[in-house]
Amino acid sequence: MTAVCGVVLAAGEGRRLRPLTETLPKALCPVGNLPLLDHALGRLTGLGLSGRESVAVNAAYLADRIVAHVGDRAHLSVEPDGPIGTSGGLARLRPWIDGRAALAGNADAYLHDPARDPGKDIAALLEGWSGDTVRMLTMPCFPGDTGGFSGRRFAGFSLIPWRYLKDLAEVNSDLVRTVWRPAEAAGDLELIAYEGHYLDTGTAADYLAANLHAAAGGTLTDAAAHVTGNAVNSVLGAGALVEGTVTRCVLLPGARVAAGETLTDAIRTASGLTIKI
Repeated sequence: MTAVCGVVLAAGEGRRLRPLTETLPKALCPVGNLPLLDHALGRLTGLGLSGRESVAVNAAYLADRIVAHVGDRAHLSVEPDGPIGTSGGLARLRPWIDGRAALAGNADAYLHDPARDPGKDIAALLEGWSGDTVRMLTMPCFPGDTGGFSGRRFAGFSLIPWRYLKDLAEVNSDLVRTVWRPAEAAGDLELIAYEGHYLDTGTAADYLAANLHAAAGGTLTDAAAHVTGNAVNSVLGAGALVEGTVTRCVLLPGARVAAGETLTDAIRTASGLTIKI
């Protein structure tokens, strides 16, 4: 059986999610009151991949925050001159990967399958694998979308054999160009259907949508949040205070909605930054 390690790609700047990511790495933005990075690490743990020998996390933008958050839970690869893309990030990890295949996941991927626990929901990537092909977790393309791969789009995780990893260059590039398209051209790309719900949380609208999906139509309230007003279909982080009314909102830890204030379809931080969708 081919040895496999897990990699969470968490180096991106999250430019599409600004201004939320000006002071907080995208990978640490919470969905359902859990940082996206922890969702990804938990998914790998569900596959039996955990610890510094089996899992790596890369970091670049606000790297000190990522490093402190991960601690000793995974091997850390810091890109000191800024993000070098998904391909460059894996290339930098080659000495650690050391001949294994890599199950690489984007930290900003939100996945949820009500029928399967995290990890088990992407186990099809590993089941029956020959060890030679590139596998990609996929969903159907959106109507009218002319990109993708044979009518399907990437859904957060890809399984890449060492023969595709060993020659990657440590330069700014992405897996679409260096692995997925070449594998597709060679007949080596296998598209694995994801049966659950997937969102790329790269924009504020999709980040809000992922949180509302995690709330499952109700309000998800951290034990340390305090509500004296009304909260409807929202996610309230630790220390959040709702004295007014929030509907379809995400309040990050420490955020406040004052008495008499109504907030709808928005994201708010502890500093008062409010992003309305």
